[in-house]
Amino acid sequence: MPKSRFRMTALVLGGMCLTAATALGAEPSSSLKKGTPDLKSAGPLAFGPDGILFVGDTRGAALFAIDTGDRAEVTAKRPVEVKDLNTKIAGALGTNPQQIMIHDLAVNPRSGNVYLSVSRGRGPDATPLLVRVGADGKVEEVPLVNVPFSKAEMPNPPGAESRTRNESITDLAYVDGRVFVAGMSNEEFSSKLISIPYPFSSEGVDGAAIEIYHGAHGRFETTTPIRTFVTYKIKNDPYMLAAYQCTPLVKIPVSELKSGAHIKGTTIAELGNRNRPLDMIVYQKDGKDFLLMTNTSRGVMKIPTEGAGDAPGITKRVADKQGLGYETIASLKGVEQMDQLDDHHAVLLVKSTADGSMNLETIELP
Repeated sequence: MPKSRFRMTALVLGGMCLTAATALGAEPSSSLKKGTPDLKSAGPLAFGPDGILFVGDTRGAALFAIDTGDRAEVTAKRPVEVKDLNTKIAGALGTNPQQIMIHDLAVNPRSGNVYLSVSRGRGPDATPLLVRVGADGKVEEVPLVNVPFSKAEMPNPPGAESRTRNESITDLAYVDGRVFVAGMSNEEFSSKLISIPYPFSSEGVDGAAIEIYHGAHGRFETTTPIRTFVTYKIKNDPYMLAAYQCTPLVKIPVSELKSGAHIKGTTIAELGNRNRPLDMIVYQKDGKDFLLMTNTSRGVMKIPTEGAGDAPGITKRVADKQGLGYETIASLKGVEQMDQLDDHHAVLLVKSTADGSMNLETIELP
């Protein structure tokens, strides 16, 4: 995930600051210890420095930092194109395609290799796995035995049997020495956003509650999680641009993400209800910045960020759309996940409208 602009991907939990476990300037992998990560699930992904992959374990309500050893610097990234990805992953894992579920995608910004969080099997007994795909199309399992890793547990997660347990982490991103995590807690104001310095501290983690006005519902909400987000500087101040179900787009000042805070985000757009945002990136094209967001029922949206700083907050019921506008990219259909490959290209996880197969595709950013 490119970090040339302050950027991240979605998830709702709590905002806070921790003391780093090691001094500034330490090697990113110096705090990791060899072992086998006790992943109960593999969900949202984000890359940190030097091949460190952050994995959100939604069922275990924990964040893992895993050293992939993938540090080779590739200046000119090659496109990644793989058809019928489920079948190829199943072949690499010795199972059948019906047993494979893909949850998230992240591109290593150094090597250009694509990493996928995967489940083998269905239901609570499914095995969490990581898979790597190179530009040559080779699909291989990422070893998770005797690897350098560390773990941070989420504060006050929903109970193990709660219907929102799988939303303990909805998205995450690494930016400038911190991992931002969004998700749900078991607190009264359950929508939270967390900031965790990396390397992880042994101290406890706390977070800030997030409240937004949802124009399609005509009310303030504190129990709806962020589905996807990026970080983005507005007039040199870092913000989160976060998308919620049905589909408000909200800006949240990072400066207010402090332990125990209750933050009111500013709803700068209503992009249409009966829709769920899936993933989002921010990029530059012809000297202007855009969000690219994929959704369950409204295709892929290209949203100019130019008016995000001065956009008035939406505080009244909205029948359909209001605030920042968007263009639907008609050529992009079935996109479920995305990440930026370089300044001009993105890798997409696409579900075929013809046969339902999953494919990796590389596109020029629109």
